[in-house]
Amino acid sequence: MRTKLTINITESGKFYKVELQDHYGSTTTVYEPTIPKAMQYALYWSEIAEQRYETNQLHAKAVMEMNKLDKEAGILTSNSDGLD
Repeated sequence: MRTKLTINITESGKFYKVELQDHYGSTTTVYEPTIPKAMQYALYWSEIAEQRYETNQLHAKAVMEMNKLDKEAGILTSNSDGLD
């Protein structure tokens, strides 16, 4: 299991802005009141990277399957994705 995590913490008013990126390229930004809480969230977010990746892959497969079915039904055209 890969466990690379990029963490960028900056002060933002009374909070700390926490920017995170995992080894899959997923990103998020949260604001926490203290640095320990920022690190706690970063650890939690890192721990669920595999679950988040699997969920994203499942969603992508579902969208591709819907597009396939829409194309077979003639709903999709060359310049429309049918998601309107």
